[in-house]
This record gives sequence, C-alpha cells and structure tokens, in this order.
Amino acid sequence: MNKRYLTPAQIYYSLANLRQITFEVTDACNLKCKYCGYGEFYDDYDRRSNKMMPFTMAKQVIDYLVPFWQSPANMSADKNVYISFYGGEPLMNMELIQQVVHYMEGLHLENRHYTFSMTTNAMLLDKCMDYLVEKKFNLLLSLDGDEHNDSYRVDQQGKPSFDRVTRNVNLLRDRYPDYFKKKVNFNSVLHNRNSVAEIHLFFKSQYNKIPSIGELNNMGIRPDKVDLFNKTYRNQKESLIQAENYEEIDRDRFIKSPTYQSVCSYLHQYSGFVYRDYNELLYGKPESNNWITGTCPPFSQRMFVTVNGKLLPCERIGQQFALGTVDENGVHLNLEAVAERYNNYFAKIDTRCSTCAIRKSCGQCIFNLKDIESNPVCNGYATSDNMRRYVEAQTDFIRRHPKDYYKIMEEIIVE
Repeated sequence: MNKRYLTPAQIYYSLANLRQITFEVTDACNLKCKYCGYGEFYDDYDRRSNKMMPFTMAKQVIDYLVPFWQSPANMSADKNVYISFYGGEPLMNMELIQQVVHYMEGLHLENRHYTFSMTTNAMLLDKCMDYLVEKKFNLLLSLDGDEHNDSYRVDQQGKPSFDRVTRNVNLLRDRYPDYFKKKVNFNSVLHNRNSVAEIHLFFKSQYNKIPSIGELNNMGIRPDKVDLFNKTYRNQKESLIQAENYEEIDRDRFIKSPTYQSVCSYLHQYSGFVYRDYNELLYGKPESNNWITGTCPPFSQRMFVTVNGKLLPCERIGQQFALGTVDENGVHLNLEAVAERYNNYFAKIDTRCSTCAIRKSCGQCIFNLKDIESNPVCNGYATSDNMRRYVEAQTDFIRRHPKDYYKIMEEIIVE
C-alpha cells in the first residue's frame, strides 16, 4: 500500500478551521506594473479579461464553508476568519466587497467572527476610505518607496502613479490618524530601482511604518523574458547586507527581516519549546510525521478564490494548480481527489526529502518545484554540511543577540 501523507479527514479539519478566504474580486487593474505577477514576465495564470466576480460566486463559497464552521471539527481558539479582497485592483469592484461584508455580517454564526482585509494600490482610496474605515478593514497598500523606487508602478497609459497614490495615502492618514496607525501597512516589491535600505528609510521617515518587502516571484517565468527578469530581480538578503547601517535596519525590521525569519524558523522547529496543542504539551509529540516539504496542507492557511471560479490553497502559486471550482451550481471540491493529488506529488520527492538534512525546517512549497508533474527537482536540498553551517549561523546569531532571542520567543513563538 502506498504511503499516505494526507487524508480527506485532514482537509476537512482544515476547512472547518479555515483562517482566511481571499476573493480575487476582479482581474481588472488601473495600473500596469512592469513586474506584476499577472504581467509580461509570467505565463502561469489565467488570461486577464477585466472580469468582475459576481456576488453569487462569493456567496456559494461562503455557504459551502458554513457547515464546516458549524461542525464538531471546528476547534479554532479565536474563531476568527479573515475575509480578504484581492485583484487586479479590488477597489474596482467595490460593489461586490460591500455585498460580501453585508452578507457575512448577517450570518450571525456563534462560532465565527470576521476581520476584513484588502491589498490595494490605493489609486481609488479617496473614494472608498470612509467605508473601509467604518468596517475596520486591515489595509495593505502597495508602494515601492520614493518616486524613483516606485517608477515601475505606472497606469494603463504608462504614467507614474506615485503622486496620486501618496496623495490618497496622506489623505487617509490626515483624516483618520488612529485608523492609519493601527490598521494600515505597506507592501513593497524589491527590484533594480530600489533597495531594502531605501524602502525602509522612506516608509519610516514618511509614515513611521515598517513595510513588508517581497522579492519578485521567480516561478512561471516566460522563456523569452528570463533575461529581462534577471535584470529586474534583486535578492532581499543581499540588498540588506549592502546597507551601511545593515544591523540597525535588520533589528528594526525584526520578523520582517530574512535574518530574524530564519532564526524564528530554527527555534520553531528545533528549540523543543513549540507545541501545536495541549495534547502535545501534556503527553509529548508524535514520534513521526508523514508530512514532507514546507508545503502548507491544503486550506490550512487560506482558500484563494479566483475571479474565474478556481479554488486554490494560496494566491502565490500558479493557477494551473486549482484544487476545485465554484460556479452557479455550487462548490466542486473532492477532498479524496485533493488528498490523492498531494500524495502523488509527495511520493515523487519523498526519497530525496528523506535524506535532506534540513527537512524539519524546510520552507519549500512543492507547487514551486520544477517539473512537479513528472520528475520534481528541489534546489533547496541540504547536505549534513549545509545543515551544520545553518545551525552555526542561527546559534551564533542567538549568542550575539540574546535580547532578540527572548523577543522572538516571547512575541513570536509563544503568541
């Protein structure tokens, strides 16, 4: 009998305790950013056609999930679900957003409450901010730094968006200062027109914020765009190290820094102080775990619903990996088939994973492996020497930064 890494029952449990639903409310956008994940560099997404998600589609997904949330399998402690809106530019389909919020608020489920969130380019923020503030949305605003840093973010006519976006951001800050402080954060894309130091300085000086910084997605690149992509791409850690005040920025960014993320992952996997539940704390951890790679179990983190009705475990993977669909007749999601699909993928790489020295702290998503359907190749494979160097780097950091160690343990690991 073939080894089973995942069962339908585990997927059912994830759905019952789902943390986040992300709706791709439209594939239309009022910007045309050069590096966009749905732009000229990539070919692993459905073609953009300025489509708007109808409320009926979102309602079908919500109605499908309600019985899971009301089942005995719902064991989540805080009972909160993030309802997130994504695009395209989500504010271009504000009508749907308001319909979803109204519908969720009307469900009155005893074992669920909701937090609304959105990723937006802020081009339409001036027209929508009153509603977003009223509903206490968590906002993630896309901006790459100062005017030059942000120059890849142009509108459909190729004109810079920086002045319009910052005008709207400043309006939100001035009109709702408390909301801006508590509910608004920024996300920047790192590329060859900015740096970690420049991004960090801009947001700290202008808005007293520490932004998230992400590298360009290096999966699904069109063969004819590889050279241009490589010229545009910048590695976050390399960019950070090049800063004159490297350690100050690193400490300031804390868990948003790759250095601290690495230490946190090491402590989470190897400290022996992390327990998934009280059973593990009281009775010990299971001796073995069938799960391999750093892939999230399906729907353990979120469900991503595309404007074309595809259901994915995440918005960060190619849309060819949809696990189910939703249409006017309902949600079509076969848990047995999903489990079998994951099991087949894992079986192809298990032999390689079983000899990898860093498998316990693996961060590799299987959907980002080359040739996943036939002969997957993992470039993150680590030998015992790789593992030794990894452990030395983490323990050396902890030795040199004891206060940061306690901060990670108390604010990240414990919480």
